[in-house]
Amino acid sequence: MAHLRPATRRVAAVWRFFRRPWVFDIALVTVLALIGCAGMVSVVLGGHPDLAAGAAHYMITTIPLLVRRRHPVHALGLVAALDLMGLATGILQGPNVPVAIALYSVGRYTRGRTAVWVTAAAVVAYNAAIMLAVDDRTVWLPNAFLLFGSMGVGQFTRVRAELRERDRTEAAEAAVRAERRRIARELHDVVAHHLSVINALVGGARATLPPGHDVTREALSGAEQTARQALAEMRQLLYVLRAGDGDGADAATGVGADRLPALVEEARTAGLPAELTVTGAATPLPAAVDHAVYRIVQEALTNTRKHAPGARARVLLAYGPERVEVEVVDDGPDGARPDGPPGFGLGGMAERVALCGGELRAGHRPEGGFRVRARIPLEIPLEQA
Repeated sequence: MAHLRPATRRVAAVWRFFRRPWVFDIALVTVLALIGCAGMVSVVLGGHPDLAAGAAHYMITTIPLLVRRRHPVHALGLVAALDLMGLATGILQGPNVPVAIALYSVGRYTRGRTAVWVTAAAVVAYNAAIMLAVDDRTVWLPNAFLLFGSMGVGQFTRVRAELRERDRTEAAEAAVRAERRRIARELHDVVAHHLSVINALVGGARATLPPGHDVTREALSGAEQTARQALAEMRQLLYVLRAGDGDGADAATGVGADRLPALVEEARTAGLPAELTVTGAATPLPAAVDHAVYRIVQEALTNTRKHAPGARARVLLAYGPERVEVEVVDDGPDGARPDGPPGFGLGGMAERVALCGGELRAGHRPEGGFRVRARIPLEIPLEQA
């Protein structure tokens, strides 16, 4: 098998070379022209020089196919003009192979509506010319089938290529999102660990300082505060890295806790009786926390509407000096409740809350219904970083 590998590589290299658009088109025109040349030589040697004009015409009509990718409509126009001249002079009796290739190119490299109109014009022109030349009305349907079929094959090939390209794009985007998540996790694990160690060492040094070292104590206290600030900024950076999963849209649309009244009103409009209660003094929340609060309530209300029709929902938002709490409770029936649509659900809510250094609890209530409750610190604790 090893001796076959060099030959296989050479064949693959030749195939890649001929797959280049300009190389393929030149090769295609060359092959078609050689076929026409062989036909012309054959009819001349066979004692039918009157048929040589048709072979020469065939060779000429292959030349516009060199631009069939960049200018498919123009290539078709040139081929059709030459064919119509051949029909008018009696050289041709019907459509030729080059026009079928040109119509395939129109379907392959031109949008649907333009391709259909251009093909319809070609069908009318060819059939009218044939009727004037040979007065044969039976060729309308076969010619229309041939010309529209050639264009249809091109359209099918174009749509299939676009679908493959879309699949490749989606796969690449999924790989990028997975890599962003991996980077976010590694950044969190590595940087947060070392910052936590630094903070603990600095705190220990500050605690063991003897009296009279106020300047040193103040410097160490500043170092502790800097470590905490670095952790908070890292949390925001992790949020940005995860923006490829859809969180980036939050910042663009401005969703946050201040939009909860509108969200609850939308739920009521959609048929879910819901009410919102806010306790504590409302304070500006960090972007990641602000968006997490909104998305948790949004997902919980969606799950209630989907899995507990007829239930009532209550949203509680509590501001505290060190954390914010959000709770969504409904009085729906007991029983298993799915996690919601793939990509978020309860698992996604828990992941979002954990990113903010908080905790999420969700489950059925003993008195009936379902509860989703999240507690998110406004400043991420060092031990949870």
